[in-house]
Amino acid sequence: MLARVCSLASLGLAALVLNAVPAFSAANDVTLFYDNPLIFYHGRWDASPGTWWASSGFNLVVDNLSSLILNLGPHTTSPLVSLGLSVNYDTVYTFNASAGSNAIPLSNVQTGPNVVRINVEGWQNNRVNLESIVLNPGAVVLPYIPSPLAFQFIGDSLSAGQYLSEGVDQAWPLLTSQYFKAEGTVNAQPGAALADIYAWGNVHGVSYQFFRTEDTGFYSTTDHNYTTPWNFTLDHPKPTHLVIHIGANDASQNVSQALFTQTYMDFIARLRTIYVYQPIFVFTPWGWPAADGSISYYYTGAYQTVVDQRHASGDENIFLVNTTGWVSWEDVFPTNQHPTVEGHQKIAGLFETWLETWGLQAGPFWPSLP
Repeated sequence: MLARVCSLASLGLAALVLNAVPAFSAANDVTLFYDNPLIFYHGRWDASPGTWWASSGFNLVVDNLSSLILNLGPHTTSPLVSLGLSVNYDTVYTFNASAGSNAIPLSNVQTGPNVVRINVEGWQNNRVNLESIVLNPGAVVLPYIPSPLAFQFIGDSLSAGQYLSEGVDQAWPLLTSQYFKAEGTVNAQPGAALADIYAWGNVHGVSYQFFRTEDTGFYSTTDHNYTTPWNFTLDHPKPTHLVIHIGANDASQNVSQALFTQTYMDFIARLRTIYVYQPIFVFTPWGWPAADGSISYYYTGAYQTVVDQRHASGDENIFLVNTTGWVSWEDVFPTNQHPTVEGHQKIAGLFETWLETWGLQAGPFWPSLP
């Protein structure tokens, strides 16, 4: 059924305007069941429909909005799943939801159309099984118009927002997306290597898992302990820019530099069968800072080799982002060397500057809220 939802969403604005009415109305409430084409799904959803991977969620545009209830099904994480909510692209705040009926607190609601964005914050315990959305009487649901810019981020804990109170919503990938007024999807799994090996509880590496609907949490999920191929035609909108920051867990598992480099080359080659022309940005490691000011790096030179070899093969639309010096001891939690909230903000700022120098410009406004 989800395939029908996304395919309807891809028909364009004209077709959606014809459907800009609630699917069902009872006792004056406006109810949208999960297959309503005006629900703008993003990220990875299975057929239930249920979320996988941090950052997956949906957007709505609602005129005359005053209340919103999420009815979630039995596949929702128990006892709760942490959701990130933002109204009209304002600050994201957390709401813990459970299976059943959840009245969502709304802030920054304005007269006229309102854009509501909801995603899952966490890299684990992140399943939302959407059944329906109930809005206040008189609410009018309008088509969500996506930004012409859309980032696809691929990585591990350093991109997933591990150890942050609001997870991926405080991490540098979505901060960068917000700055450029772009859509952003993050497929990043803490502990996962790029190589398809077991690492820190992950039964597969990102070179395998990225092409599946489910994240590596499937393995310990009793009601869905299997994977399904992801249908990339459901990426809506299709990413315009890809960003990859990975390798820390390969190094921790003693993957050789030669094997890591070859795995990265094979991964890029497979990505190019899906994203043929999009720019790909390859991050070098910013390393592991220490209290004495030193920084340990891994796979020195490997990332440059990957980019050089792609250039040699005729792929000129791949770029090395040298992050050396971006992160210091002051930017990380001392217990795990992962970036703090302020550290992620710093990384996002540096990458935004890098992208602007490269030639990317932020959109003048959000298309759904001009």
